[in-house]
Amino acid sequence: MKPGKTGLTRLIHAFGYSVDGLKAGWQREAAIRQEIIALIILLPLGIWLPVGIPVKLALLASTLAVLVVELLNSAVEAVVDLASPDRHDLAKLAKDLGSAAVLMTLIVAIAVWSYAVWLAFGTH
Repeated sequence: MKPGKTGLTRLIHAFGYSVDGLKAGWQREAAIRQEIIALIILLPLGIWLPVGIPVKLALLASTLAVLVVELLNSAVEAVVDLASPDRHDLAKLAKDLGSAAVLMTLIVAIAVWSYAVWLAFGTH
């Protein structure tokens, strides 16, 4: 373990780094801005939907997961751009895999939201 901040001081600094990351993502990445806006719109809608608490939690988790994976994808892209400013097959692979992870998470979120809407308004 590297020497440094411990306890509450470490937690406070870690929170600050996280806020810095969200700010940077908002400023630099259109996809992150779009997903945060979608989150702001969808979460109240998810609370309003007449479905049970487990479904509401699935809506929250799947929607937040999209943002989490997008943040990780953006981090991978930043590191790849730093490490390999020239075109390289492995750099493309890393970026494509990150993009695929975002796509898979979006598919899960769409499936969860579709199920919740069907539960709320579908004929059963």
